[in-house]
Order: sequence, then structure tokens, then C-alpha cells
Amino acid sequence: MIPSRAFVLLAVGPVLLSLATLADKSLLWPMLGLDGAIVFLALVDMLLARKRLVHVDRRSPRVMSIGKPNNVELEIRSYASRKLNIEIAQDLFQGAASDDLPLKVTLTSKGRARVKYRVTPGRRGAYELGDHFVRYHSPLGMWIRQLRIPQRTFVKVYPDIQAVRAFELQAMKDRDVAGVRASRRRGGESEFERLREYRREDEFRAIDWKATARNSKLIAREYQLERNQNVLFLLDAGRLMTAEAQGLSLFDHALNATLMLSHVAARAGDQVGLLAFSDDVKSYAPCAGGTSAASRIVQAAYHLHPDITETNFAAAIEQVGFRVKKRTLIVLFTQVVDDVAAAELLRLMRGLLPRHLPLLVPFRDIEIDALALGQTEETTTATGSGPFVRAAAAELVSFRDKLVRELKRRGAHVLDCTPGELTPALINRYLEIKARHLL
Repeated sequence: MIPSRAFVLLAVGPVLLSLATLADKSLLWPMLGLDGAIVFLALVDMLLARKRLVHVDRRSPRVMSIGKPNNVELEIRSYASRKLNIEIAQDLFQGAASDDLPLKVTLTSKGRARVKYRVTPGRRGAYELGDHFVRYHSPLGMWIRQLRIPQRTFVKVYPDIQAVRAFELQAMKDRDVAGVRASRRRGGESEFERLREYRREDEFRAIDWKATARNSKLIAREYQLERNQNVLFLLDAGRLMTAEAQGLSLFDHALNATLMLSHVAARAGDQVGLLAFSDDVKSYAPCAGGTSAASRIVQAAYHLHPDITETNFAAAIEQVGFRVKKRTLIVLFTQVVDDVAAAELLRLMRGLLPRHLPLLVPFRDIEIDALALGQTEETTTATGSGPFVRAAAAELVSFRDKLVRELKRRGAHVLDCTPGELTPALINRYLEIKARHLL
């Protein structure tokens, strides 16, 4: 029980009366009588408020999207024969926030109400929404009854699935959407599908000259892309992937791009899988197709976070060799900043070729690039540490460019882009590989 504001104001009377007794001793007994009356009423009110008068039940989605408001509904029931003004708070999970709490609800006698509030998760994983905390006034208004109503609701926080689906649906259309060029899905030398009007992004060799002559306008041949091919995503979850860019870790950028491309590839008829690793394999989902393929990727990766350990590329590549027998597009998201890791990566790439087709995504750091080009305030000064910082950044850029050239020379495909450019660039590269029949 918490004393109400009315109780506190009522208690001021005896205090003032006690001060008056200093001047007039005859006020002592009235003061004691008032004290006794207030204490008696407070005890009676406390006894009347002991019975629990409210029940709360929560209805929450089992899956929430990170960084997006997710609606949660509460059903509140009153057992009181009087009107109740209720205040409700919730025990949210770590990283979650809500601007709608606490909720304030007025219930009539024996009444019910349904209210909603929004929860915005800030971290992926499996969590639970905890107990309800309810406050309402006692019958005489001298106390505030506070209840803790137990309830546990388990939820899974996924990446922004709504954005993934919207992007995937648009990316499959025959127009430029979010940087994805639809022409990359057309052409090649696979099975003929249909004739259609020529578009600016089509290859010149796709023109059907006989059909063009008959229709007096350019007509292009369209081919079906090969289906039922494997795409396996290797997600480095080591310490270098904890670095942040544009408010997300490199691992989250890689995971978002993985989910986007898995939707596109599964819709195109390919099989997708995932292997996440740091010092050892953390999660594995074998390549599979169908409408639920992308959902399996989500289930295997939604709870993963990078840890502060050194990346063990050998453990991941060993698992690929053991588990994956069919020729597969291996998409490896990683970050390499030293010669030892670079040498190991180059050595292991030889083990993937020519059986598989590796596509490496070593993230380009836009801040390091800006330092190397002298585009920051820190490197524009000719004195102090500016020249040394610029030289160190230039050395890192040179090291990375050398690694990219060496990987390409050895037959691997490399996607050289910043984290913000990753998703459309990765989908474009996948569509290009499909159109050129490199798998």
C-alpha cells in the first residue's frame, strides 16, 4: 500500500493542530482525537482494499520486428462494484522501449476494457514480456493499492521482416527498385521463355532481329534462369564484426542482406542455407528450397550476435567441405585487417575452388576511406597527428585493396562495397551470377 495524496493532505491537519497546542494546551485532546480518527479510517480503508479487484491478460505477437513498434493488447477486468481509475505498467525485456507506458484506464463497475501499447525492441533474440504492475485507489481514497499480476509472454525479436518482404517483392519486379537492376535477371543462354519489347538495360545480343523486323520495333528474347541451385551464407560472428556502421553492427548489416537475398533466391527457385561462426560454428541451416526456406534462415539466425573472439575461418570452411557436396554459391561476410587472417583466408579459398563458387564480402569502412582521402577535420591539418592518421588509414586501405585483388586473381568473386550499399549490391551480384550461368 502506498499513501495517497489525499491521505498526506489529511495528515497535515493534525500537524498544524499540534503546532497550535504550543500556544493553547486545550487543543491537545482535539488533536489526539483527530489523529485517532485518521488512523482508524486509514486502517479501515486498508482492510477494504486488501481484496484484489483487477485482472489483466496480455495478447502479444509471438514475433516482433527489431526497431519497429509492435502492438501489444491488454484485456483488463474489474471485480469492483465501483468505478476504478487504473494505471498499468509492464515489465519489458532488455533493450525494449515503449512511449505508451504507463497506461491509464477507467473501468466502470464490474467492467472490462481493452487497450493497446507499442513495444519497440532494440536487440534481436528470444525474450519474454514480464509481469503487470497495476495501481488503483482504495475505497476511501487514502491508499494506492499496487498489484503485481504475474504473466510471462515469450517473444522472438527478428530483423525487420516487413521491410525484407517489401524489398523482396519489389526487387523481383521488372524495374529499378532500391538499386536492384531487373535486367540482371534477364538474358543468358538458358531455356528460352518469351519475346518482349526491348528495354534500355537489355544486352544488345538479346535482340531478336527477325521479330524486330516483323514488329517494326526492337524485340528482345527472354530466357529462364536456372533453378534449384544452392546459395550458402557464411556469417562471420567474430570480434571484428562487432564494429558499427550507420547504427548497426557489421554482423547486423550482413544478416539483413542475407535475409533479403534469401527471399529473392527462394522465390527464384534456388535453395538457401546459412552457417554462422566465430571461433567455432554457432548455427547451421542446410540449403533447402520452397516457400519456407527463407523462414528457416530467420529461425537459425535471429538470436545470433557477434562475440569478442577471433574468427576461425578453418572451422567454417571445414564444415562446408563436410556438409555441402553440391556446387554452391558461398557468400562469406567478413572483415579482415591483418596479414595472418588474410593469408589464412587466401589459403582456404583454394579449398573451395573450383568445386564451389565463393563470393566474399569484406566490408569497406567509409570512415577509414575518408581518413585516407583527407576528407575529415582530423586529417586536413598539416600539423599534429593529422598526417600520421592519414598515413595509417591509407595503409589499411592499401592492404584491403591488395587482398581484394589477390582474391579475384585466385578465382573468387569479391563484392567491394560499404555496409549501407550492401543489400542492393549483393542482390545485383547474385542476379548477375545467375544470368552468366557461373553456377
